[in-house]
Amino acid sequence: MVVSSSEKATTNEQVTRKKGGLRTLPFIIANETFEKVASFGLLANMMLYLMNEYHLKITTGANVIFLWSALSNFTPIIGAFLSDSYLGRFRVIALGTIVSLLGMVVLLLTAVIPHARPPYCDIKHGEKCVAANLGQRLLLYTSFVLMSIGAGGIRPCSMAFGADQLDRPEKPENQRNLQIFFSWYYASTGVSIILAVTVIVYIQDNVGWAEGFGVPLGLMAFSTLMFLLGTSYFVKVKGNKNLFSGFAYAISAAWKNRHLSLPPNNFDANWFLNKACIKRDPSKDLSPEGEAKERWSVCTVRQVEELKALIKVIPIWSAGIYISAAIGQSFWLAEANQMKRHLTPHFEIPAGSFTVFTLLALTLWVALYDRVIVPLLLKRSPKQLHQPGLGYKLRMGIGLAISCLATAVAAIVEKKRREHALNGEIISAMWLVPQYSLVGLAEAFNAIGQIEFYYSQFPKSMSSIAVSLFTLGMCYGNLLGALIVKIVESCTENFNGEGVSWLPDNLNKGRLDQYYWLLTLFGFVNLLYYILCSWAYGPCENRQIWEEEEEEQEYVSKSKDFFDENDDLQNVSVHSLAAGKKVVLFGVPGAFTPTCSTKHVPGFIEKEAEFKAKGVNEIFLVSVNDPFVMKAWAQTYSGNKNVKFLADGAAKYTHALGLELDLSEKGLGIRSRRFALVVDNLKVTVANVENGGEFSVSSADDILKAL
Repeated sequence: MVVSSSEKATTNEQVTRKKGGLRTLPFIIANETFEKVASFGLLANMMLYLMNEYHLKITTGANVIFLWSALSNFTPIIGAFLSDSYLGRFRVIALGTIVSLLGMVVLLLTAVIPHARPPYCDIKHGEKCVAANLGQRLLLYTSFVLMSIGAGGIRPCSMAFGADQLDRPEKPENQRNLQIFFSWYYASTGVSIILAVTVIVYIQDNVGWAEGFGVPLGLMAFSTLMFLLGTSYFVKVKGNKNLFSGFAYAISAAWKNRHLSLPPNNFDANWFLNKACIKRDPSKDLSPEGEAKERWSVCTVRQVEELKALIKVIPIWSAGIYISAAIGQSFWLAEANQMKRHLTPHFEIPAGSFTVFTLLALTLWVALYDRVIVPLLLKRSPKQLHQPGLGYKLRMGIGLAISCLATAVAAIVEKKRREHALNGEIISAMWLVPQYSLVGLAEAFNAIGQIEFYYSQFPKSMSSIAVSLFTLGMCYGNLLGALIVKIVESCTENFNGEGVSWLPDNLNKGRLDQYYWLLTLFGFVNLLYYILCSWAYGPCENRQIWEEEEEEQEYVSKSKDFFDENDDLQNVSVHSLAAGKKVVLFGVPGAFTPTCSTKHVPGFIEKEAEFKAKGVNEIFLVSVNDPFVMKAWAQTYSGNKNVKFLADGAAKYTHALGLELDLSEKGLGIRSRRFALVVDNLKVTVANVENGGEFSVSSADDILKAL
């Protein structure tokens, strides 16, 4: 029985949809949500745990948290490497979830075992406290390291893994669906963090540290169970083992070919890397299947384009580093701890819970943007489905500007708090709400904009790398924040002649407001740098276009048969025949058919000299016939010396092109639609495909005009 191409497409789609889809998202989002509840429930109040239970100075505690955050944001790049190159996203998430669980067990032990921390002392009443010994600190830091390793498996992969379940590039609304997923995924984790910084922090402050650490542990155990229950429903994209090695091959090949010249019009911002694709001698550099014999000397266009895509975003990525240093301030917790926090005479807001205003601002903005602003913008420009709403780069820039405003407001509020404190007055902690809310808006614009930007600019095989670039930027931002704290403390250690810096344990003796103004100045300079990088980057091309180019290159990889000049049957790929050349490849429904024999084929034979003048090295004809029929057909053109007749007997090449023509009703079975391609160094530059039995766009004259 002959199955039409449309029926096969329907069958393939049904098979694909047996896995993935909306039903998988609860398992994925539950995993990420409870990981966030657990990790942020611990992070929000960790400064007080370090100061009150481990007796660390405020600057030491701030740097410990900065370094812990930095490690938690660095390990995702390792997780992304393992995911995209070897293990796949599912396995990396599963391993990360289990390791995070172990880290929380160790942290719980520090609160449960009395000898795991220094003896209790009342810091508020000036008691002299015993510092933590080496073993106690090692146990604490081990828990931090394990949780950071676990975060490295979950954070870079969860969002990309969820996108794998929904991504349908062939659908025009695909980009819009992904944008909705990204926004609501981020918002759902925001809601989970709200629960973390309210409920979990309240338990830690009012019940105890053991209970406050035990609840996140239980939630993480439930998260692990939820994710594993969804195993059979997930679409699991396999790791591409050539991803990072491909980067090395491309750099090596480009360096070895540095003295070779590129073809005309083959220059771009990273033109040097294009030299990695130059074949000095295709017969020696390539195997009969078109594969590189020596990968360190020549590599594929895809490997070069992946590396170029990564290099191209680096300047914009670097401009996003500073925002993590600016808004990741542990000092805000210390400020809140010295302000009025009572809502009622019997209820006091925990100092660590003020982060909830950041998350509320983020969540409300995402809802407003997705449900109101984007639909309004789509009504004005309905064709912009590939990037609906405000552009990626615009949103990132707005986020950077708002972060500058947040630190400026923080400076003003801290000056007011300090002045009142020196006069014996304590102001309400609600003065901190504006700066926390501005940080939420900055994240909503910059963080979501960054993630969508990276994901749109990379091929799907690099999607975990795309997401982890954001967390890697946060890692360097946290390290930068720790460095700024250390430098400010050293440079201002005796600013008032009393031996204290801008950042002492007693904030009333320091000048935290001056520190915030310094951050504001750095932020403004960084914003100018970002504007320059954004201008230099140019317009954002959608990833789908990038992947379509990849698919076009795959058109030339299937093998075909032909008789050479010695009358020997050869089985080759167009890849090997066309490597390093400009060729024309045209297809016809069948040998000896009227239009094909009298119009289509003769046109290319007669115009062969004109094609040579246009830089075309060879012309190939492909048809769904056996090689003996194609040989007999070629012999009917006595003047032909340059058009090679290729047989696609099983229609595999035609299927790879997606150009099957079902002529079963006429007794001819599956044939090829009429088409003509121009392939320049293995890249399809012209693709003219006829509708039905027409002959209007694929003739020799049509292709000459396109050249």
